[in-house]
Amino acid sequence: MSSAQTPIGSGFGAHSTAHEVLAGQDLSGSTAVVTGGHSGLGLETTRALAGAGAHVIVGARDVDAARQALLGLDRVEARSLDLTDLASVRRFAEDIVASGRRVRYVINSAGVMACPQTRVGPGAELQFATNHLGHFALVNLLWPAIADGGRVVSVSSAGHHFSPIRWDDINFLQGYDKWQAYGQSKTANVLFAVHLDLLGRERGIHAFALHPGAIITPLQRHVPREEMIALGWMREDGAPANPDALKTPQQGAATQVWAATSPLLEGKGGRYCEDCDVAVLASDDPQALSGVKPYAIDRVQAQRLWELSARLTGIDMISR
Repeated sequence: MSSAQTPIGSGFGAHSTAHEVLAGQDLSGSTAVVTGGHSGLGLETTRALAGAGAHVIVGARDVDAARQALLGLDRVEARSLDLTDLASVRRFAEDIVASGRRVRYVINSAGVMACPQTRVGPGAELQFATNHLGHFALVNLLWPAIADGGRVVSVSSAGHHFSPIRWDDINFLQGYDKWQAYGQSKTANVLFAVHLDLLGRERGIHAFALHPGAIITPLQRHVPREEMIALGWMREDGAPANPDALKTPQQGAATQVWAATSPLLEGKGGRYCEDCDVAVLASDDPQALSGVKPYAIDRVQAQRLWELSARLTGIDMISR
């Protein structure tokens, strides 16, 4: 799988925006599902897809807030979705399946980062439950509605460098580290795409994962100001420590929109992308956060995670 991590020369880059990626594409008649599509990168993704003609269904925990954020956008609707509540995920997915819509694009954009230790459901660690398990259940339950030739895109992060899957203690029962928990959940996003792509091949459904870049969004809401200063993200006056390294939200949304729609990626599923191209394999330098770690694209670990996720959620409509 590591040999597949070779850039393909997309013609876009770190400064490309979601609207630029879609320039000239007509998505009329297609339906997209975007989790968290009312905030941060998700909102810019929704705007770009709707602007190109797609009908966008936004999954949001706070539907009223989502509808406020989406005012003025044509072909966009918000529906209730709490990724930590499997009953909510089931209702959301089953309503779409029952509507008869064929979903061309599923973009798993919602997420939580570096939050205080929290457990949901039967004791799952919140970041793993939200970022991975909820999306795992969602895609499985949406499977009958996903169109042949469709794409499923999971927004991972360079944060996957922080931790592989902790097979012996996924829920951090032996001591919680918020950044390792975040890293594990982002590694899970990549492994999910690897195995989903394998399972979707008969129907021409491809899956991708990606790092959107460094962007200031509501995702940082759990990181205190003093910690952002200590991490070198922010100066004492509150300004970005390295503004040249930051992307705008429009630039940050570009890679997920590109992964969902680019014709250049046809037949190239299961890859991890960054800066609107296929990413390289990560170097051994522990300080470097570019590229994808080998453990995140390992097919054996991807299948193992799939089987574990199916047991934890009680849902598997794709591999059985």
